[in-house]
Amino acid sequence: MAESLRFTDLVQERIDRALEAHASHLAEIAPELADITRIAGDLLQGGKRFRALFCYWGWQAVAGLEDEEGPLDSGRSAEHLPAVVEVAAALEIFHAAALVHDDIMDNSDLRRGRPSAHRRFEAIAHELGLAGDRAAFGRNGALLLGDLLLGWSDELLDEGLRRLDDGARIAARLEFTRMRTEVTLGQHLDILEEGSWRGRDDEDLIRRAHRVILFKAAKYSVEAPLAIGASLAGASLPQLEALRAYGLPVGVAFQLQDDLLGVYGDPAETGKPAGDDLREGKRTVLIALARQALPPSAARLLDELLGDPELDAGQISMLQSTVRDSGAVAKVDRIIGHSVRTARAALGQAPLSRAAREELSRLADAVTRRSS
Repeated sequence: MAESLRFTDLVQERIDRALEAHASHLAEIAPELADITRIAGDLLQGGKRFRALFCYWGWQAVAGLEDEEGPLDSGRSAEHLPAVVEVAAALEIFHAAALVHDDIMDNSDLRRGRPSAHRRFEAIAHELGLAGDRAAFGRNGALLLGDLLLGWSDELLDEGLRRLDDGARIAARLEFTRMRTEVTLGQHLDILEEGSWRGRDDEDLIRRAHRVILFKAAKYSVEAPLAIGASLAGASLPQLEALRAYGLPVGVAFQLQDDLLGVYGDPAETGKPAGDDLREGKRTVLIALARQALPPSAARLLDELLGDPELDAGQISMLQSTVRDSGAVAKVDRIIGHSVRTARAALGQAPLSRAAREELSRLADAVTRRSS
């Protein structure tokens, strides 16, 4: 645990240095651009840093086999730690870009209890008294911020990879590229499902919702960071297979837990309004399981209300009860538990460092712990 905390501190320091350099560059172009780095800096402060941690423990799972006391402390592998920090920081900046774009697509007002990036740019338009459509200015500003963050992520990735030998550099770059492609396509599948569910049977809806989980979240949040980190250390195929066998079920459980929080989460913990996913019309596994279990009249009412941005507190409460009473919440909880057990079993006798196996077991609980 202490090693993880120390690593996330190193990642935050590297992100801060990168943002300072970018702020200086933007200030040379125009003083008005300070808003961009200020919003980026706020977005990149704090958070659980799960992707950075999975990157580190993927690396340590391989590098730590030679030095079980931990590369943060000593050992031959410690010389590559700066590269791991930079690659992990690149993952976090990429994640920030994805959040900015995701909030635009979902029309979300809040992110971690603060106004989302497009709402902050919209507020700036009001403060400056800009003419024209200020909401459009907000969306456009956030789109450009997301694009900038993608570029800055790639810069940090390249800086980290330059420190490594050709084999590790090529392998890690391929894993990062695959992750970036798959999460973008997963996001597209997510928005596609919000408008294409009519006329599909319940089994098909569950299958398609699970596909979204795999590509939008499970691979991107856990499996890919593990594989990227392990590639930095020159992982063998059996080591990568073991990490993927752990990472995919943990990633599925992570997203299923997030879907529960999107419906039942405490706004003080999630930073978003209660029942936000219901207003956004998210067609999750939770919703698909509820529809499958509900009588036709109740399923029709769920379909009618889901996705209405004007749902009031009473309607949210009614939908929450409907979904819970269907048994879908209990079933999702069971799937989460089974996924975590499957992940832990994959660690068993895997050819990974003891410290990494212990910490990954702990992280499986941490990422699926309910905060409501």
